[in-house]
Amino acid sequence: MRRVSLLALLAVALPALADGPSDNIPDNVRPIPPKAAPLPDDARKELAAGLKELQTAVADAEKAGKGKKDLEALLPDVQIFEKAVRYGLEYGEIYVLTDAKDPKKVTRNDVAIHKATIAKGIERAKQLAAGKPTWTTQTGPVLRGYKSKIDGSAQPYWMIVPADYKFDGKEKHRLDFWWHGRIENVMEANFMANSPGSGGGIIPAPGAFILHPYGRFSNANKFAGEVDTFECLDHARQHYRIDDRRLVARGFSMGGAACWQFATHFPTLWAAAAPGAGFAETKEFLGSFQNEQVKPQWWEEKLWRMYDATEYAGNLFHLPTVAYSGENDKQKQAADIMVKYAKAAGVEFPHIIGKGAGHNYTPEAKKEINEKIDAMVAKGRVQFPEKFQFTTYTLRYSDGPGFTVYGLKKHWEKATVEGERTATGITLKTQNVTALVLPFPDVQTDTGKKIVIDGEEVATLVKASKTGPQVTLRQTGGRWQVESPGPVRWPDRKQPGLQGPIDDAFMDSFVMVRPTGKPLNDKIGAWTAGEMKHAVTHWRQQFRGDAPIKDDTAVSDDDIKNNHLILWGDPKSNAILGRIANKLPVQWVSKMVDGKEVTHLVLGGTEYTAEHHMPALIFPNPLNPTKYVVLNSGFTYREYDYLNNARQVPKLPDYAVIDVSTPPNSRFPGKIVRAGFFDEAWKLQKDDGR
Repeated sequence: MRRVSLLALLAVALPALADGPSDNIPDNVRPIPPKAAPLPDDARKELAAGLKELQTAVADAEKAGKGKKDLEALLPDVQIFEKAVRYGLEYGEIYVLTDAKDPKKVTRNDVAIHKATIAKGIERAKQLAAGKPTWTTQTGPVLRGYKSKIDGSAQPYWMIVPADYKFDGKEKHRLDFWWHGRIENVMEANFMANSPGSGGGIIPAPGAFILHPYGRFSNANKFAGEVDTFECLDHARQHYRIDDRRLVARGFSMGGAACWQFATHFPTLWAAAAPGAGFAETKEFLGSFQNEQVKPQWWEEKLWRMYDATEYAGNLFHLPTVAYSGENDKQKQAADIMVKYAKAAGVEFPHIIGKGAGHNYTPEAKKEINEKIDAMVAKGRVQFPEKFQFTTYTLRYSDGPGFTVYGLKKHWEKATVEGERTATGITLKTQNVTALVLPFPDVQTDTGKKIVIDGEEVATLVKASKTGPQVTLRQTGGRWQVESPGPVRWPDRKQPGLQGPIDDAFMDSFVMVRPTGKPLNDKIGAWTAGEMKHAVTHWRQQFRGDAPIKDDTAVSDDDIKNNHLILWGDPKSNAILGRIANKLPVQWVSKMVDGKEVTHLVLGGTEYTAEHHMPALIFPNPLNPTKYVVLNSGFTYREYDYLNNARQVPKLPDYAVIDVSTPPNSRFPGKIVRAGFFDEAWKLQKDDGR
């Protein structure tokens, strides 16, 4: 999706002209973000001095706010400025661009933008230190920041506050998310300098908040970019009165892809959805837009089911949706394929076509879309619909309309729940589901209702809590039964938030654990050091945060309690890995061969010489089964996949054996000699989960 050198509005970033055959060569990958030209010495010195002044002001604000909850809560609103300037300077992400036809004409000057960022940050920091922040009661476009639970980084977003919003009032307001398009050289300072306002592709809704996430750069709001949306929403709820029954999903281009994703994966969150252009899945989009011959490994193809919105299209059954495409836009493919898959699932929605339009909205389409969306939103979200259907392939996406799927027979295969609510109870029909949590809205009226599931009456609701009856149902031995009056955790089963694959660990708080001991051999040691460095570097580049790192000897009980642990190395080099090695599904086994000790990696009875094989896997932490351990992996897509957002999907499943004799490249950390999925009890499968 198009690299833009202008200060374009993020809402309608144009598709990347660079995408195409030249971006289909893994051995010749352009860097993303692109490398900026070196700054002149005087500009660099001036910005460095400004950054130092900004850091002093931020430190003063932090000191003044210490122990004062109301001021501490506003610190990220200031810290985003320091991080933006520091990243730009430290990592060479300050762009000065000129017109292709007139090199003397500057079309973008990030030096000036960073100077303005410094000035604005100092102004805010001084206001906060004085206990007099002005931006918290500002209407119109307001730049906000939050501290991410994932890596502790400060992340920015724009909130457009309605002009008629009363900060001392009681009325709750509708909120529209607008996910931005792909612009490969818009880093934090540039995003923060350009208020989206209501121009470009934005379709304002009178009286509504409009929230523009940065989304941790241009990852199509996947992985940490996905979590960003929910962290933005949580932060906004703390500072503004948001009507949760009137949340709207909107976006265009890459933002349209995000909209398809959030609409189909979280259908119970929204009152309406309005995706424009973008992409909806991996294989067909890359074939039509990218002209790429996609040849996935079997596990990669299964993992497409994590983010392919087409597989979840039936979930739009409950979500009023209006799609938009320009008549001549190549990205019209996204809405076309979603219409096809939704219709097969018994769902239809309007697809508005901008007559004669390319990758943009027409004025007529904007008006028609808004009229339809406004009418939908006026009704509000229905939490407990009478008739319902829900599809998922993973417990990462488990919330249906009025229930949560808590267990599957097999991950990455289609799982469905459908049924209806009546005056006498609820009737359910399931496929590939083994556990459900069913909350009910009213203690008085729901008590005594029946639950019938897959043709069998299994329970009569009783009063369970002040908030309403709730039951957990679990299928055991082919029959459903009441497990408990409320949700429970089963340490031996995959469940929501603890189901893999490897990338799942990077959607919550994690710590990279660096080995300090001697590795099994020099080759393994060099590969481990290189891959850990790669993971840390690319986390910052692609997800815009500093990965938390601790030496293995410094990991505390609190670290184990509160974080997924990313363990690098082997049982000899990493002390934490050494503590749990005998409780993992992969083992390092030493034998004496011809009087010499030889170590093998053993997985499911198969041996791999540890001289040049390393495991990458995700597994419940034996020291805290509510969190993961990950061995020897960061997020699993790599440089080649940065070139097109449809490629940014998991590239490794729950585990893999890597031959490090093959050097890492833009696609893999080495040669993948084996990979697969654990079963629902976190056990190895004979067929690796095919």
